Amino acid sequence: MEQLNRILAEFSSLAWGLPLLILLIGGGLYLLIRSQFLPFRYIGHAINVLRGKYDNPNDKGEISHFKALTTALSSTIGMGNIAGVALAISVGGPGAMFWMWISAIVGMSTKYFTSTLAILYRGQDTNGDIQGGPMYFITEGLGKSWKFLAVMFSVFGMLGALPVVNVNQLKQAINDIVLIPNGVEVSFGTNLIIALILVVVTSIVILGGIQRISNWASKMVPSMVLLYFILVLIILGICIEEVPRYLSLLVNDAFAANYFPEDKPFLGGVLGALILHGIKRGAFSNEAGLGTAPMAHGAAKTDEPVREGLVAMLGPVIDTLIVCTLTALAILVTGVWETTSDNGVSLTASAFEQALPYGQYLLMICVFFFSVSSLFSYSYYGTKCLSFLIGADKKHYYNFLYISSIVLAATTDFTAMINFIDGVFAFMAIPTMVATILLAPKVIKESKKYFAKLK
Repeated sequence: MEQLNRILAEFSSLAWGLPLLILLIGGGLYLLIRSQFLPFRYIGHAINVLRGKYDNPNDKGEISHFKALTTALSSTIGMGNIAGVALAISVGGPGAMFWMWISAIVGMSTKYFTSTLAILYRGQDTNGDIQGGPMYFITEGLGKSWKFLAVMFSVFGMLGALPVVNVNQLKQAINDIVLIPNGVEVSFGTNLIIALILVVVTSIVILGGIQRISNWASKMVPSMVLLYFILVLIILGICIEEVPRYLSLLVNDAFAANYFPEDKPFLGGVLGALILHGIKRGAFSNEAGLGTAPMAHGAAKTDEPVREGLVAMLGPVIDTLIVCTLTALAILVTGVWETTSDNGVSLTASAFEQALPYGQYLLMICVFFFSVSSLFSYSYYGTKCLSFLIGADKKHYYNFLYISSIVLAATTDFTAMINFIDGVFAFMAIPTMVATILLAPKVIKESKKYFAKLK
């Protein structure tokens, strides 16, 4: 296990270098400026599209705008918001959250472009069904000569869709919150039982395809976000006098990097390492630029690519700017980030336990449903990637790999799993961002045409 941890740590470190940082953040800034800050100018219209004001049941696609967003959010609102934020703060300090904000603001433009492209250049799988996603907008938009990028995305997309972090942290939450406090000895056997239960629940839903997945996601995600939102607001209300101080610390420490380990410099210093750490955790949280969300949004019922791009850009706002910020403040105002050595979901659980009666159990409910909804969405992404590579008639084989990974993740170390996913996400972002930047003029042209018609 130590050797595996070391290999995966080197893999993650190799993937997350300066070139990727420039591609993700520099590329996102380029898209934001090129669009003349379009995501910020049309938030109101995006909300109207999300509400179904422009829905047409006769449009091509499989699911509504709302179900497309909730399916995409069900994969991002989960452990990225609960365990990912806790990891960001425990490793990098409060300032890491600020750089997660930056990744989300830039990520709004990235998601607008990638999800617009997912509808603009929808392709067909070998069954003749309409599909969307980076692999299709690469081949349909850039041409067959760029297919190597589509293949690269699909290969790493299958690996990135494996639910190893979600399952690992759900297992950890069950152990720390439910089993250990009630005198149950945690072992390989108990972890295996948890994995097998998750296998059964997941199999029932994912074998029903995108319709069943989106139906579950559209019901689970809004209610769980609301519950989590209410619980954290209660915590912040109890510790209200601490909130202004920690909001200030989030910004100040983003440039001071007082809590980041000095033995991990990047770009010549600790501040560079903190920026990289925050961007990495931001990518894990909202997945902007990675290419997963366009696969969900590519299934939306619409003939207007821009509308789906507008809906998709709301994802980082909900996911990172709202939910992640609430998690960060809950961890900070309760002081557990300084008083415990917990990491990941256990740190967030400590904050809830300290602030609320039975708070850890209420968090357990949120963690369970966030994790399970993520399990459903990621399986859809993986099957789409395999379908592109070897044919839609064989896509169901991915489910066997997917279900096997649940067992692996529940019995493996958290550090190994997070390093694996970080590295794979990086290699998904390369083809997604390269293709998006090259096809940006097409999105600009489509945007001008749409908004002129709207007026």
